[in-house]
Amino acid sequence: MAFIVVYDANVLYPNTLRDLLIRISQAGLVQAKWTNEILDEMLRALTRNRPDIPSDKLDRLRQLMNGAIRDCLVSGYEPLVEGLKLPDPADRHVLAAAIKAGAQVTVTANLKHFPATDLREWGVEAKSPDDFVLDQVGIDGRPVAACVQQRADRGPGRHRTQRTCSASSNVMASSNPSLPSARDSYLVVGMSGTNTPTTAVSLTR
Repeated sequence: MAFIVVYDANVLYPNTLRDLLIRISQAGLVQAKWTNEILDEMLRALTRNRPDIPSDKLDRLRQLMNGAIRDCLVSGYEPLVEGLKLPDPADRHVLAAAIKAGAQVTVTANLKHFPATDLREWGVEAKSPDDFVLDQVGIDGRPVAACVQQRADRGPGRHRTQRTCSASSNVMASSNPSLPSARDSYLVVGMSGTNTPTTAVSLTR
């Protein structure tokens, strides 16, 4: 059974971190999940911080993300929300999605809003993106991004594969514990399979 994780909006917001988290799932290391509500939150932050980005590009970003990982969208979690307890009620939809999806982990940059005491009864653990990526380190000790890149390089069109992540430490250095005021180019990878070349879409170029 696949190890299921739910990505919170604040870890899907930074372009390089988003790219790495999607690659981790595409490599088959985990089954990543999110909801349209989580994407709405992420896109609202983008709209607020980068009003210069056209709405059609934001729509395209949503489409590419949902197409990058099979069965990534969680639905039917809404009835669970009211019965959940978290420090910030606005975060309950993330936990509800994790419960509905049968996720073992929620990856979030805001751990204080997901205390272990509130998650334990649901069998869910909250992890920072740093800890989550470190958990995925390959058996040879290399960062997961290098392992994912090697898998992509083995497939057709490897000369076109974009190398946006070379080490987890580099990626984590660029992430913030909250939704940042954007300075990134907001890349998202779109890959239909391990042996398919990676493509990227820039929302600012």
